[in-house]
Amino acid sequence: MPMDEMQGNSNYALERLRALLRSETLDADGKLPTERTLSEMLGVGRRAVRRALEVLEAEGRIWRRQGSGTYAGPRPDGWSDHVGSIVAGTDLMEVMEVRLRIEPQLAQLAAMRAKAADIERMYDLVKKIYESTDADGRELWDGALHRQIAQCAGNGFFLTIFDVINRVRQDEAWQTIRERARSASRTRPVTFGQHTAIVDAIAARDPARAGEAMRQHLLTLQESLIRITSLDHSEAEVDKTLA
Repeated sequence: MPMDEMQGNSNYALERLRALLRSETLDADGKLPTERTLSEMLGVGRRAVRRALEVLEAEGRIWRRQGSGTYAGPRPDGWSDHVGSIVAGTDLMEVMEVRLRIEPQLAQLAAMRAKAADIERMYDLVKKIYESTDADGRELWDGALHRQIAQCAGNGFFLTIFDVINRVRQDEAWQTIRERARSASRTRPVTFGQHTAIVDAIAARDPARAGEAMRQHLLTLQESLIRITSLDHSEAEVDKTLA
């Protein structure tokens, strides 16, 4: 097809976008590039991209969030709009209790179902976490790794539950206390080793080892958080006594 015809051909854009969705090369959260970027990537005009996206949205293959972007998959149901209030009504220890019961199972399933490309991405994410120089970056890549594992478990319901839990990472208080726990316990090298052990077990197709590696990793995090919150409580009691 001549280039000038491709530039305005919505069917061509639709075909290429379908291939993109099938390729599993999108970010862990399923977010698509912007219309402008897609236009440049696919070699078609933005109008053709926009029309193709409208078709995919009508088919339930993608959904759009105002001010955030376009995402692969069906639109989340209305219940997801209440996730923020659900998270706000809990605390960090409750979140960790749930994570300890959910994520080892996800790691076990990932060990049985993850593809070679998925595992390669996990190793890349482990490296990005370790190389991040700020709290926001570490939380971003850490969340991406854990979601990649959850996604590779191949269970949509489990993934929905995981996404609810993972929303707590958006809370500034969570980032602050996580970073304090890392600094106080100097867990960065330990975390790198634990993340690597989890992915190694998944790569080895060893569900039991993957689940146990994830459990040990989360227990280490839980212990760090307990230590920090206990210290905060003790300091608050001292301040009250001195007041």
